[in-house]
Amino acid sequence: MEFTLLAAAVIAGAAAYAMLWWEARHGNAARCSGNLWEAGVVSAVAGIFIGRIVAMLIDGVNPIAHPMDVILVRSGVSTVGASLGALAVFAWLARKEPITMANGISAAVLAGLAGWQAGCVVRGACLGTASDLPWAIAQAGSDVTRHPVGIYAALMLGAAAVGIAWWKAYRRPPAGAPAALAVIAAAGTRLIVEPLQPSISGGPVWFYATGLVVGIAALVWSAFRR
Repeated sequence: MEFTLLAAAVIAGAAAYAMLWWEARHGNAARCSGNLWEAGVVSAVAGIFIGRIVAMLIDGVNPIAHPMDVILVRSGVSTVGASLGALAVFAWLARKEPITMANGISAAVLAGLAGWQAGCVVRGACLGTASDLPWAIAQAGSDVTRHPVGIYAALMLGAAAVGIAWWKAYRRPPAGAPAALAVIAAAGTRLIVEPLQPSISGGPVWFYATGLVVGIAALVWSAFRR
């Protein structure tokens, strides 16, 4: 993992931790019996390595025969594999109280994703398709201005994280609703910004759309369950 990716990961971790710290002071996230921070970190790290292994298998590389290639995160990580892997690990860690822990970490996950997207500044990966909008940015050495897609995603995810945290702190959302809304925000953000990426076919749009549908279904279920 190169230093720019490490810096982005540190920003993501700091944002997630800050959100958990704020929520603990306002009396909700800290009430889970499990340690949300540790569960989140373990799930994220495991998800990245699972996503890396899936990417290797898709490329026809045997991870057993080439174990050192697993740590070459920059060479490619499967978004679907990483996401499902992280969810599976978190579900196992939170198996005693899955809904409570999912609600507790929902805003922190979005904050972490927002931090990762904001880390595009250090990774040099903010820009998308060409744009003439006043806030469009040109890459060094180029006269073509482009959408700052990473900043768009960071702002949307950050706003969703703050909204969910406020909702949990000052209202009484139905059990499971914050987690469902976090899934909707994450998937919806990806669907919105994906057409602005340099290559529309580069992201698993079907996966984002599925996440959006699952999140909406879970939100409706939580509302009726209440």
